[in-house]
Amino acid sequence: MPTTGTETGSDFARLSQRVKQAGLLNRRPGYYAVRAGLVTVLFACSWTLFAWIGDSWATLVVAVLLAVLFGQVALLSHDLAHRQVFRTRRPSEVAGMLAGNLGIGLSYGWWMDKHTRHHANPNHEELDPDVAPDILVWSRNQAGASRGLPRFIGRHQAFLFFPLLTLEGLNLHWSSIRAVRGPGLRQRWLEAGLLCTHFALYLGAVFLVLSPVKALVFIAVHQGLWGVYLGSIFAPNHKGMPTLTGGERADFPRRQVLTSRNVRAGRFVDIAMGGLNYQIEHHLFPSMPTPHLRLAQPIVRSYCAEIGVPYAESGLIGSYGQALRHLHEVGEPLRRAR
Repeated sequence: MPTTGTETGSDFARLSQRVKQAGLLNRRPGYYAVRAGLVTVLFACSWTLFAWIGDSWATLVVAVLLAVLFGQVALLSHDLAHRQVFRTRRPSEVAGMLAGNLGIGLSYGWWMDKHTRHHANPNHEELDPDVAPDILVWSRNQAGASRGLPRFIGRHQAFLFFPLLTLEGLNLHWSSIRAVRGPGLRQRWLEAGLLCTHFALYLGAVFLVLSPVKALVFIAVHQGLWGVYLGSIFAPNHKGMPTLTGGERADFPRRQVLTSRNVRAGRFVDIAMGGLNYQIEHHLFPSMPTPHLRLAQPIVRSYCAEIGVPYAESGLIGSYGQALRHLHEVGEPLRRAR
């Protein structure tokens, strides 16, 4: 697509003009009404089925269904945080806290702050909280400086990555609890109240319906699979892509494109990943409604080729392979140091 005489300004301004002209930044209230309605109905039906089955190991099937639905609610909260659904902060915040805090036990305010910092500096080792060396190490620099648990796990982190994701759901709950206990959240007490209500309803329902052993197994299956599902959505997007340190900062479009990877797939994967398989388009236009990301892809990909910016795209399995190979490679100094 050649540059037209009406396109002026920076690289991103010209790309943004093309996307706006295609109408891809317009809101899609009907889409989100149907999507939120379906998720809400399925969520309610799953808990109704859980109560109807009663004290039986068959409720583990419901645990699997709820793991997927918790993931879908989290994806809706993500879209709300980016104001893809509503233009203004207030309705986005209210809906986000109802879905996140009350629905799945995830602090909307904590997650929004963390995710905003990620979007501003994706894959920056000092500025992006998603590549902080808390448990895993994401670069050889981090491997060399690691101590304690990250140093121990980092030696074999590629093999441990998916098993560790079974703890991600519990980690999100714990991070949310820590966040509401501190002074940083704007709606701290409201978020805390909604979180407490979620945990009271969730644990009350599980232990009321199931015997203690079955209840603990149900929670383990549900929370473990939810963690794996969320991790499987987010892992292909940036893991194995270039990381930045110190003052390394390209301009906005290059910073977003060069550190992101798209997952090439069909409509089923689009739904399962909430559109985040179009990670490049999402990072360039965070407020773009999910169904428009697929439509924006050919525009963005063509423009990247036009200005000479590499555009990374891979199949789903290939993207996991790239991420795991990267984790194995950066852990090599730790294996050598043993």
